[in-house]
Amino acid sequence: MTTDEIRETYLAFYASRDHKRLPSASLVPATFDPSVLLTTAGMHPLKPYFLGQETPPHHRLTSCQKCFRTTDIENVGNTARHLTFFEMLGNFSMGDYFKQGAAEFAWELSIQGFGFKPEDIWITVFEGDDELGLGPDQEAIDAWLAIGVPRERIVECPRSENFWQAGPTGPCGPCSELYLDRGLVYGKEDDLPGGENERFLEYWNLVFMQYNQDPVNTLNPLPAQNIDTGLGLNRMALIQQGVETIFETDHFVPLIELGRELAQKEPDDRALRILADHARAMTFLITDGVVPSNEDRGYILRRVMRRAIQQGHRIGIEGEDGLFLPLYVDRVIEIMGAGYPEIAKERENIQRWVKAEEEGFGRTLEQGTKLLEEVIERSRETGAIPATDAFKLHDTFGFPFEVTRELALEEGLEVDTTGFDELMEQQRARARGGRAQATDAEGLREQALELVRQSDFETEFVGYETTEQHTAVGEIAEVAGQLLVRLVESPFYATGGGQVSDSGEIACDGGDCRAVVTDVLRLGNDQALVVDVQQGELKNGERVTAVVDRAARHATQANHTATHLLHAALREALGTHVRQAGSYVGPDKLRFDFTHGDRLSPEEVKAVEDRVNEWILRNDPVRPQTTTLAEAQELGAMALFGEKYGDIVRMVEIGGGDYSRELCGGTHVRATAEIGVFKITSEGSSAANVRRIEAITGPEAVKLLREEDRLLREGASALKTQPERVPEAIVALQAKAKQAAKAQAAGRRGRRGGAGREGDGYRGRVGRGRDRGGHRAQAAHGRRRPREGQARRPGRRGARRGGRRQGQLGGGRVAGSGRARREGRGDRQGGRAGGRRWRRRTRHDRAGRRQGRGEAAGRADGGEGGHRARSSVVRVLALDYGSARCGVAISDVTGTLATPLDVVERPGTKKGMTRIVDLVREREAERVVVGLPLGLSGHDTDQTREARDFAATLQRRLGKKIPVELEDERFTTALAQRDVDPRAAEDSRAAAHLLEGWLSRVMGESDAHAGPGPQPS
Repeated sequence: MTTDEIRETYLAFYASRDHKRLPSASLVPATFDPSVLLTTAGMHPLKPYFLGQETPPHHRLTSCQKCFRTTDIENVGNTARHLTFFEMLGNFSMGDYFKQGAAEFAWELSIQGFGFKPEDIWITVFEGDDELGLGPDQEAIDAWLAIGVPRERIVECPRSENFWQAGPTGPCGPCSELYLDRGLVYGKEDDLPGGENERFLEYWNLVFMQYNQDPVNTLNPLPAQNIDTGLGLNRMALIQQGVETIFETDHFVPLIELGRELAQKEPDDRALRILADHARAMTFLITDGVVPSNEDRGYILRRVMRRAIQQGHRIGIEGEDGLFLPLYVDRVIEIMGAGYPEIAKERENIQRWVKAEEEGFGRTLEQGTKLLEEVIERSRETGAIPATDAFKLHDTFGFPFEVTRELALEEGLEVDTTGFDELMEQQRARARGGRAQATDAEGLREQALELVRQSDFETEFVGYETTEQHTAVGEIAEVAGQLLVRLVESPFYATGGGQVSDSGEIACDGGDCRAVVTDVLRLGNDQALVVDVQQGELKNGERVTAVVDRAARHATQANHTATHLLHAALREALGTHVRQAGSYVGPDKLRFDFTHGDRLSPEEVKAVEDRVNEWILRNDPVRPQTTTLAEAQELGAMALFGEKYGDIVRMVEIGGGDYSRELCGGTHVRATAEIGVFKITSEGSSAANVRRIEAITGPEAVKLLREEDRLLREGASALKTQPERVPEAIVALQAKAKQAAKAQAAGRRGRRGGAGREGDGYRGRVGRGRDRGGHRAQAAHGRRRPREGQARRPGRRGARRGGRRQGQLGGGRVAGSGRARREGRGDRQGGRAGGRRWRRRTRHDRAGRRQGRGEAAGRADGGEGGHRARSSVVRVLALDYGSARCGVAISDVTGTLATPLDVVERPGTKKGMTRIVDLVREREAERVVVGLPLGLSGHDTDQTREARDFAATLQRRLGKKIPVELEDERFTTALAQRDVDPRAAEDSRAAAHLLEGWLSRVMGESDAHAGPGPQPS
């Protein structure tokens, strides 16, 4: 039998025996199950049914579930049967048949469907456990005896082998397993099922869920006895096709052959097996919405992709344009597309992600392998790679620890795994902040769920039809210090699908009590209100009026419909690889995370925003409708990431479904024009390969637009220009500031060199000692023909300015540094003006001369005066922070001009932060300025808060000696976009504009602090 035939035989068998056939759920668990990152067993999607949280669509179910087990990643390739991605066949009974029925079905299918001989089938059962207070599972033994299995082929096994439990507490029960005896050729006469041997091969597990364990080792019978069975499809294919390993079955042979065709070196079985398994895994993970990243399930995907890339490189595989993963993806689609048509539909999307990852990691692999080879050579004497080296490869160079360990093992070396884990834990320590609060919230929900299970009614949600409902209090309970209320009918929307819950109030019909609704908990198909009683007391059975805050509801509805429009516009503008990866929909704003690898250009942001507003202006109808899941999928409705859907679904289509049709349980406006206006407020990175857009609609958007208009008018007034010419005026000011800074820098160079050094093309004749002859020469030179940048003695104003500026930037007071402003003024300060300045000199000139002589002596002696003069130069590093990349610019040696540098990728990571700290040290920066991405009206955004956190972290890394400060960057990106320079990235050009603005501001403040002084005529 082929693998596809086995799958169909199993499902058809149970469908013909009154089992409802379910399609495989996603590899990404629904949001109700945070216990696992990926679906690991056939029963996982059915947990709400087993726990009584939801009503199953039928009392008998069967499915072939896609599964992924991260724990088996490192075993793949080393054994005959371990896989990461696999298919699990199962049949399930919710309070219907139990042990006898499950055993009879399994026996019948084994004999009649799979053609096994009765005498080759052995059975294991639970032998009992003293801690649990249970004896042998006699009911299961009797069930098998009744079928005709001889007692000697029924083997009792311990709790570790034949008792199933999902965790320390919760539903559990004994299990019974079916084994195939493959004969003495695979083992010995005294081998038994459950032992360490190859003679007996387990192929089916029947779990009898009949207890609830709480606390540990204390069992209570469940109200309904359930059946959960699992038969591994790939293992059954091994048996049916008479081969020794899973990798010789029909679903794997074409993938193994592909590896042999592509390999330029002699391939080994381990590498070929890893490539075959991981190709299947990445194809299905990406199909189900996972994209490569450094967190959670995205990291799991990245890990298997990089492991496959490394093995391919090791055996010399080269594909088209140097890429081979796309070839594997196509082969997987060819093999499994008939059983899973969604992978063929998502081919373009899958190819996009595997190509990007292979291109990016190929460079990392080449560099990391060379570094690892050096580490291996250094470690041969000790026989182990130190944790610090492994961690540096992982954290600084992005070289996966798993690859380091595998390559080290191939060289006969160990890796200090314990030390590496400790270093990783130190890195994660701060990331755990706030989890206690999340745990408390989850605890409240769990206790509320228990309250619902013990209840005899279910709240009816009427919030789609009305925002005010006359109803009754069905139940009240105090849970975890909060008062929970369950209404018979409720108009309040419970948090779910990214949409926040409704707020509002409950008022007693008699007028003697009132409570504010602060939260609405979604509990399966039910809900509970978290309330704060303001007046009187709520009682069970009380007649009340529940009223939703209509203004907040309408604002939330507008934002939710706008989110659907945004999703459609992004897919239209960027491609169908765009998928929702998270969202927030509230009355204040909407936030939409989506899969996309690159920053959106300003033109793309504008196009998306314009498209959404175009649809809003069309006043297209928004129609929610209830339909079957199959019909919705046929219509092309988008099923969203992490959501669970039953047979009957709610579908929201806009404009007749021409451009937007999604499965959605949220609340929406009736027509798009009710949204009013849509305005994107920010676009940035949420995680690797995930972008985030924040936007506002309706009154909030109008408020922002008015505020921006006010700021623009005020800016135009200050610049003495028209609003539409403000950008040009800013660019002109920037150019003037840059020109003045250059002149000032030239003056500083002349001043630092002394009167006898070069000053903008003129080499003076004054000696370093600044003796009287020198002064006379300088004076004569000033009278004769002063030049731009010519060195002169400081006056009162110059000395004061210079000292204060250096006190601000360099931490020291250096006399005479203020001369730079006068030294760079050029010819307009020559001739008679120079003569007048000499006649104006006061006692401050004499003080300056004395101080100048002291500095000269200090320079000559190498003393403190020389040190102060050198420290007057301050280098400032500016950072245009973004979570995906950070623009960098550095001031020149004079502390006035800004030069863009290479961007730093992912600055918030340990690797990125280390690179920035290294840059500060390499460039000898004495101060760091971080751009603060305020909203145009000056308000904080999520990106603003992220930038503040980044700056605080950087300050901790740098210590107190190098200050880090924040600077408003609202105009730097726009200026960078206008200042097109192919030699520098836009982010770093923005950092340069940020730095120039900061330098100009600080120097301006320094001049203002200096106060009025003698002015040149």
